[in-house]
Amino acid sequence: MNTEEILGLPVALPDGVDYDEYLIATYLASFPAEYPIPLLAQALAVEQSTGTWVPVPGETSDVRCRHVAKVLGVYEVPDYEFSVPPNLENRNWIIQVAYPEINIGSQIPMLLTSVVGNVSMGGNIKLLDIRFPQKYVAGFKGPKFGIAGVREVLGIKERPLLNNMIKPCTGYPLEVGAGLFREAALGGCDIIKDDELIADASFNSVEGRVKRYMELEKQVYEETGEHTLYTVNITDKVPKVFENARRAIELGCNALMINYLAVGLPVMQALAEDPNINVPILAHMDVAGAMYMSPLHGMSSHIVLGKLPRLAGADVVVIPAPYGKAPVITDKFQNVARNLTFPLYNLKPTFPMPSGGITPSMVPKVMADLGADIVIGSGGRINAHPQGPIAGGKAFRQAIDAVMQGIPLAEYAEDHSELKAVLEQWADPFGKGIVV
Repeated sequence: MNTEEILGLPVALPDGVDYDEYLIATYLASFPAEYPIPLLAQALAVEQSTGTWVPVPGETSDVRCRHVAKVLGVYEVPDYEFSVPPNLENRNWIIQVAYPEINIGSQIPMLLTSVVGNVSMGGNIKLLDIRFPQKYVAGFKGPKFGIAGVREVLGIKERPLLNNMIKPCTGYPLEVGAGLFREAALGGCDIIKDDELIADASFNSVEGRVKRYMELEKQVYEETGEHTLYTVNITDKVPKVFENARRAIELGCNALMINYLAVGLPVMQALAEDPNINVPILAHMDVAGAMYMSPLHGMSSHIVLGKLPRLAGADVVVIPAPYGKAPVITDKFQNVARNLTFPLYNLKPTFPMPSGGITPSMVPKVMADLGADIVIGSGGRINAHPQGPIAGGKAFRQAIDAVMQGIPLAEYAEDHSELKAVLEQWADPFGKGIVV
């Protein structure tokens, strides 16, 4: 077999490809023991690049040499060498496939079409990770503000930021939301977001909320000296989502929010790369569970909640926290945060926003797990504080201050009534072993 024939095969050594020219996808596959997965992996590589299930004339040697995906490795777990145990029902495999960057280009739709595409209909196959070459990531602008930029806008150098999502989620008139906004801002919330379930509603419009809430933002700033970002939910059909964004900016809104998976990652990318959208963008995680929750199918959470929204330009991404109501493993949660914040070529780091039943008593744990470069997200535990939302915001700020100063919450609460009022009541509402 000559060199050209070898280069046209859908298989290569891990050391035999130029990693600057390929995206490397790693899969978990679990199939009946009799399936010849090493051969089927090569069929997958062909199916997801140059060919189909039957040879076609146009798939020439030249085409395959330049465009065929290549299986770099098929590794069984456990790694049987001389025999497979009898009566084994399923065998588990790790498969690595290199996809030519030239097939995809610096865009997300063709990325997902290539590395997930028909693979998602092939049974128990889960995309565990994607390694991007620098030339691929260079085609994305990423977050416009990132962690440092959002901190600069708010004038907050070191501590975690505090977010309140207005509750109830939807159904309330403008003035109810305005009252909750004002109280949360007075309580010290740095960011106040619409819930993901209310956008440009007939009973409470984007335009109405932006006008009223930004008036209140100015009033609260004059009282407290602290600015508040209002992330208005612009989620909608295309092109109205862009109209919502432009109108919100015209009316003076200082941040935007979008349900990025519901509208599509390219929509958020277009907003983030628009020079006229000069405010931070908060990305909400709706629909994410349908993509990552299965242990044997879909994509891993750090791709859906980390790499992809960061590529598409999110400045803040809401992620589920393991201490609250979400079923999340802590190391998976931490890996999502790493994919948002660790160095990734030219991209700025994105703020992770742990949320989902967060209480003040959980602040030490979330900061121990992720550090201070986070946005702590809370809805009901601010709005439902027994002394009201102002006290709810203050309780969280007091918990953050205590951790920043290295003081146990119980000790700090002795001189801070808002924190003290909820430590016992909300110490461990979901039975997950939170220790104050």
